[in-house]
This record gives sequence, structure tokens and C-alpha cells, in this order.
Amino acid sequence: MSRSGARVEKSAQRDARPGVITRLQNHAALHFHVMTTSLGQLGRGKAGNLMTAIVLGIALCLPAMLHVLVERMAGLSDQWRQSGQMSVFLQMGVKDAAAEKLASELRTWPELAVITYIPAQQALLDFKQQSGMGELLAMLDDNPLPGVLVVQPQPDLTPAQLQPLASRMQSQSIVELVQLDMEWAQRLHAMLLLVERGVLVLGSLLVLAVLFVVGNTIRLAIESRRDEIEVVKLIGGSDAFVRRPFLYYGMWFGLFGGLLAWLMVNILLLLLKQPVAELAGLYGSDFQLGLVDLRTTLLLLLCGPLLGWLGAWLAAYHHLRAIEPS
Repeated sequence: MSRSGARVEKSAQRDARPGVITRLQNHAALHFHVMTTSLGQLGRGKAGNLMTAIVLGIALCLPAMLHVLVERMAGLSDQWRQSGQMSVFLQMGVKDAAAEKLASELRTWPELAVITYIPAQQALLDFKQQSGMGELLAMLDDNPLPGVLVVQPQPDLTPAQLQPLASRMQSQSIVELVQLDMEWAQRLHAMLLLVERGVLVLGSLLVLAVLFVVGNTIRLAIESRRDEIEVVKLIGGSDAFVRRPFLYYGMWFGLFGGLLAWLMVNILLLLLKQPVAELAGLYGSDFQLGLVDLRTTLLLLLCGPLLGWLGAWLAAYHHLRAIEPS
């Protein structure tokens, strides 16, 4: 055969080969067929598969619910910390002029946002109105309350920066006491950090539970189709070809488990909505739990199928290697 003929033959062979786009389309069509077929097989064993999906939903629901609660409480804690005030109690008998001078000096500090001076007489009037002890206080000869400077720090200050700031104000000559009105919010924030660590530990354990549940389900599915797998391997089917339906099988389990978890979390939030609103109202807050946000929704719908696929891959990789045609 001449060289030109060989070149023509090679060119014809290249033209006869499917292009990259065609191969990708065939590959996508194959995966779509396997995906829909595995979904149909999932619907056959309705009772057992439904129970497995519910177990996965509960396993995903618990860390998701705790994550939502901690996230909402953390946001509320940050608001309380940012709205925290410092009460600067002046010494008894300090004149208003000296108090205003100190307030003017504090306004020059860059760490402080707003300083409001409450004279002793105004503090006494406010206490009479709020305490209901006006008649008893009227019997006193002298005003027992000092003047107060209500200080609002800058919202970006951390708790570690506020304590030195309070000590610095405490060192002023006419200051008797500086009280941080946000210490309880800081304690709440510290508790939330501890709960967040607990959520991570619990979430990790439940992730392992999801992997084991999916893995055991896939193992049973493999054993039920053992003869079919042996025939496929006998005619040349690879482990990857045999494994593909089971991977989609696990993915569907994870997706349905994620959807059930999303539904469960929303139901629990609706059940807690009214009691939480009433409790927040007792503290003068309009805090609302709301429903699952978009980020948590996407996290559930992504993590569920991913965990299902991973559990299926681990189980299929281990068990398919042990099945060989005799």
C-alpha cells in the first residue's frame, strides 16, 4: 500500500471515530439511564427503603437543627454584645459641671461612641417611676443615688478590649465604680462556643452513622443481586460498571434523607416559634427563630447525596471485589 493510501486510510479511521462531544453525550446518556433506573429500583422496596431514608433524615436533622439554633443564638448574642453599655457611677456629691467636664473628656476617646450624663436628681426621678417606691424615697432627707455616665463603646470592640477600657475609666478621680452591663452576654457567647464544639462532635458521629447505614443498605443490595453481578463480570463488565448503579442508589438515599431532614427541621422550628417568641418578649426582645435559611438548605441537599454516594462507594468497593464469577 502506498504512503498516500495509508494516509487516506488513517484519515478515514479518524473520521469514523466519534468526536469528543459525541462521547460526552453518550457518557451523559449512560449516566442518566443508570440514575433513572436506580431511582426506579429504589421505589420497589418501598417500606424498607422508606425506613432507611427516615433514619438518614433523623441523623441529618439533629446536627442541622442544632446548627440553626446555635447560629440564631450566636447572632442574637452578637447583637447584645454590640449593644452593651458601661455604667460609670460617679462619687457622691460630684457637681454637674465636673461630671460634664469628664463626659467631654471621654468623648475624645476613640474607643467610645456615645456618652450620656444622667444627673443624680434625674436618676432619682427615674428610679421612683420604675420601682414604684416613690413614697418611700420621698421620706429620705438626701438623694442616695450618684450621677451616672452611660457609655456606649464602639460596636467593633471585643470583650478583651473592654476590660482595660473600664479600668482606664475607673482610674478617673471622680469615678466611684464602672460596671460592664454586658458580662452576661459574654457568658452566653462563651456557652455558645462550647455548644458549637458539641455540635461538631455530634455531627461527626452522625455522619459516620449515615455512612454505616448507607453502606449496610448497599451491602444488602449487592448480596441480593450477586448472581446478576457474577454474570456481568463473566461477560467482561468491570467493577466500575457494576458499581455505578449502587453509587446512584446511595445518592438517592442521601438526597431523600436530606429532604426529610430539611422538612423535620422546619417542623421543629415552627413548633418552637411561639414559645421562643414569648420567652424573648419577656426580655424585651423581638427575636424570632424563623425557618431554615438558604445556606442550611443547600448544605443539607448537598451533604445528603454526597454522604450517600460516599457510603455507597465504600461498601461497593469492598464487597464487589469479593464477587468473582466461578
